[in-house]
Amino acid sequence: MLRVLLIAALALGPAVPAGAQAPALKLPAGFTATTYAEGFEKPRFMVVASNGDVLLSDTSAGLVYLLPDRNSDGRADSRLVYARGLNQPHGLAIRGGYLYVANTDSVVRFAYKAGDRQASGAPQKVVSLPGGGGHSTRTIEFGPDGRMYVSVGSTCNVCEEEDPKRAAVWVYDSDGKNGRPYATGLRNAVGLEWFGGQLFATNNGRDQLGDDIPPESFFKLRAGGFYGWPYCYTVRAGQAQVWDRDFGRKTASTCKTAVPAFALTTAHSAPLGLAFYTGKTFPAAYRGQMFAALHGSWNRSEKSGYKVVAVDPKTGKVTDFLTGFLRGEQVSGRPVDLAVARDGALLLSDDGAGKVWRIQYGK
Repeated sequence: MLRVLLIAALALGPAVPAGAQAPALKLPAGFTATTYAEGFEKPRFMVVASNGDVLLSDTSAGLVYLLPDRNSDGRADSRLVYARGLNQPHGLAIRGGYLYVANTDSVVRFAYKAGDRQASGAPQKVVSLPGGGGHSTRTIEFGPDGRMYVSVGSTCNVCEEEDPKRAAVWVYDSDGKNGRPYATGLRNAVGLEWFGGQLFATNNGRDQLGDDIPPESFFKLRAGGFYGWPYCYTVRAGQAQVWDRDFGRKTASTCKTAVPAFALTTAHSAPLGLAFYTGKTFPAAYRGQMFAALHGSWNRSEKSGYKVVAVDPKTGKVTDFLTGFLRGEQVSGRPVDLAVARDGALLLSDDGAGKVWRIQYGK
């Protein structure tokens, strides 16, 4: 039985059904959150195939799962292992007859067509990456130019990296050749998404400057752009970045040339995956909006994050969309990534509860 979880955020809604063993999730009126799949170790990023199949990385298990819903009942029919033996798999992308997987130390690809239930052969390595470090996950996204964009986080809280692939987004041909830096000064840009010809990114700001500094940031990336870290950060969306008071200044113009964030949210809330709503079942006001998963803080005196927010890509306004994983200081889930399902639902991976949620409107 599906565990229906509906509490309206903007108006009173139906109570959670008796016996439901789940957090009291809060959504705007008319939305429901149900379980799509569960039983994972650390479910992270997702990609949706052209036939509607969902592929999901599990970094702790070293697996990529296939989660089909062939009977269209809003819940995965089965939990199949598509590929195993991977090194902390995270980012996923489908392009040109391949499934690309971002391990912590490489990008590999498998021959893939929609409907495949498991990998038919060994993975082909296309890019070597610096592995592990303070931020060990890697994210990949293909652009409208057919090239592959790869994000690698920093090794540290705040430092000057020796490896230019760190704290940056690089761009490669689809076969991993002709790599070059695309955007730099990004401490940990876990979420990448192209929308309307623009590459968007989430970014995790530095720690140990108190509860509220720096705010977490959302960027619009451009070729050759510098985004501040480790020297400066945005405190007001769209305005010039400011100096990091605990880290040396590189040059007098460093922060003046750093591209500011277009939107901000609470410090240490750890924005990870993002998705633009391109489906047709949500109300019109949500179409084209950016949804971002806030994984949650680890070092704040009062916890922040543990929710999904909607970000207006034009105005930078950030509003709560899905809450309820944090009640007081008790945590029942940690949002990671978002993807729009073929039926218009919004899928959310949760590595705190080891599951994938399905968020739908009017059903």
